[in-house]
Amino acid sequence: MIMSADAWGLFLIACLMLNISPGPDLLFVLSRTIGHGRKVGCAASLGVCSGALVHVFAAALGLSAILATSAMAFMIVKYVGAAYLVWLGLKALFSRQSSLDFSADEGNRRISPFAAYRQGVLVDILNPKAALFFLAFLPQFIAHDAGRSSLMIFAETVFLGLVVIVIAFIIEVSLVFAAASLGRYLKTRKRLMHWIDRAFGGMLLGIGARIALSD
Repeated sequence: MIMSADAWGLFLIACLMLNISPGPDLLFVLSRTIGHGRKVGCAASLGVCSGALVHVFAAALGLSAILATSAMAFMIVKYVGAAYLVWLGLKALFSRQSSLDFSADEGNRRISPFAAYRQGVLVDILNPKAALFFLAFLPQFIAHDAGRSSLMIFAETVFLGLVVIVIAFIIEVSLVFAAASLGRYLKTRKRLMHWIDRAFGGMLLGIGARIALSD
């Protein structure tokens, strides 16, 4: 990497600020953690990061440019992603039993780590803004000087994308451990769990609608 120390500092600060800002990924991870514990929360975070890795390689290969230049491609991915988030939100809003319920007799309803991982992958992959983010953000820190090979540019793009994902995973796992403790506190407060579950559902609906209405 040929970035200066100042550029690295700016890049790392930008990664930190971007990853702690609320969004579909972070909200999804926290909701799964509060509802089902640390193990499921970590699996959800790993799923989200795996989905982000797909966007990183797509950006590096230039495939994400399709979403930036093709209105039809962007619309398809946008509406599919928005529909998935809306479906998760409606499920949380209208479920008779709160997904935050840890009751022993509801153990068979708990989401498995693999299911949380799979959902996390879909939440990130189906968000076109994630693809456009990597396409717009990473090239700002990569030199495109004449004579540099496409392989070198590809490698640097992937490397910087991995740095973004690692920072995101560290932040999310830290929040998972904090949210898991909150989940244990909510264990004996089912009415509060009910309203938190509905609040998460409403936020997912709002994020899905925002994605669907975005330009």
